[in-house]
Amino acid sequence: MAKGGARPGAGRKVNSGIYGEKTVAKRIPVSLMPDIDQLIKSWKEREAKPYPKLHLPLFASRVSAGFPSPADDFLENALDLNQHLIQHPAATFFVRTSGDSMIEAGIHNNDILVVDRSLEAKNGSIVIAVVNGELTVKRLHIQGKTMTLKPENPHYPDLTITEEMAFQIWGVVTSVIHEFKGGS
Repeated sequence: MAKGGARPGAGRKVNSGIYGEKTVAKRIPVSLMPDIDQLIKSWKEREAKPYPKLHLPLFASRVSAGFPSPADDFLENALDLNQHLIQHPAATFFVRTSGDSMIEAGIHNNDILVVDRSLEAKNGSIVIAVVNGELTVKRLHIQGKTMTLKPENPHYPDLTITEEMAFQIWGVVTSVIHEFKGGS
């Protein structure tokens, strides 16, 4: 019998993992492993305990942002924010922002971002990326082979990604939860 090399029927079966799909190997900096492990742990906990259904009233009539109109008391449906904001629960996570580099995109300091890891980041997507070990939220611009992370605040510079940088996109921002702190 030959030793080593590929053998028919050996190894991990295709699509046999817990997600029933093909897997890939990725190199992750050792310094990020505790964060990755915590993220995986939180995903597993979330899958074990699905979000409780929280149905709040959703009125059929829209509220006017111009001149007021008479409101009707008709409820359209109940609204579960998890269903409304999360398309892929197993691939979604939340992250709180810090700073004002995305202020013109409506993302403020201390907002909560809903991030979907299953979506493909495209030109113009707002993404969560790791650049040289640091998390950032920026708008992704792709022109030819050049990728640039652009802030939505003129006081911050663009960041062009080079081959020398450790770079990975963690997910696409799908929603922002912004608490209004207006006067009473």
